[in-house]
Amino acid sequence: MIKKNVTMSDIAKAMNISTVSVSKALGGREGVSEELREKIKRKASEMGYTVHTGSHPAKDGSTCNIGIIAPKRLINLPSAFYWTIYKHILELLQEQNYYGMLEVVDDSADAPREVPNALIDNKVDGLILLGQFSESYIDRLSHFYVPMVYLDYYGNRENVDIVLSDCFYGAYQLTSYIISNGHRKIGFLGSTEGSPCIQDRFLGFYKALLEKNIPLKNEWIIRDRKGSNELFKTFELPDELPSAFVCACDESAFNLINQLRAEGCSVPKDISIAGYDNNIYSSMTIPHLTTVDINCLKMAQEAIDIIMNKIHDKSYSRGRTLVTGKLIVRDSVKNLY
Repeated sequence: MIKKNVTMSDIAKAMNISTVSVSKALGGREGVSEELREKIKRKASEMGYTVHTGSHPAKDGSTCNIGIIAPKRLINLPSAFYWTIYKHILELLQEQNYYGMLEVVDDSADAPREVPNALIDNKVDGLILLGQFSESYIDRLSHFYVPMVYLDYYGNRENVDIVLSDCFYGAYQLTSYIISNGHRKIGFLGSTEGSPCIQDRFLGFYKALLEKNIPLKNEWIIRDRKGSNELFKTFELPDELPSAFVCACDESAFNLINQLRAEGCSVPKDISIAGYDNNIYSSMTIPHLTTVDINCLKMAQEAIDIIMNKIHDKSYSRGRTLVTGKLIVRDSVKNLY
């Protein structure tokens, strides 16, 4: 049997203290008393703890590693959005002679929410948080005082560096295009409680309606998912349908088109449908979807630029960075003029 390496988490559990304290003591950082530091070192030696090869710093003190932390619930989604950004991050890090270390964590309410070992064992110079995490989990990560960038994160924290896709403007632009094609009866397919991004897409949609004095009918606001992730395959549609639907994502638009087709409606002849994301579902629909392309490469570039600046200058901060997407016009929206 292969002997399991002793980790800082093991030492912390054995001493009934936090992994943060163990990390500070063994990493030579401030924040623990000298007495506790010596006790932790003795316990580490007794348990056979060895420093991981990847945590040996280079001559300048860096590990040349960036941790990329993603919540399990988002990585498991069928959409390729997060995997696409992750691929871009790895490619960009290679250009900087850095390595990306992916850690997938279960951030559900009943999960233990373990801090990744790469962070505990001082194996990373910085962190990129990919997606939305609970505030309590972010608090735990913040105790380690490493440079962090939040990618596709939406919260009310101050003094943090965030890279976001501009979902509000993207949905506003998409809805304005539909209006310019003569539509005045427009619905929204998306669960606003699903995520902050969907909320922004709904608000951008609503702004476009307000500007043209187009009323928003509650029966034309349709939920597209259960909770924050599980998308419905079919939807509870009203008896009277709008002439167009703006959908919160391409997959929901794909499912809606399939449902309408089964009920005898033709897209865009009878009803127009637009999506959001420009992922694989936008080209799987018949006809292909008018949608908004999220500039994943630009989002990754901004995140890497920020984290590298923060690593080399501890006082560096850029705040909130919005990345604008691009309207992609295809054949799913009918011109009513």
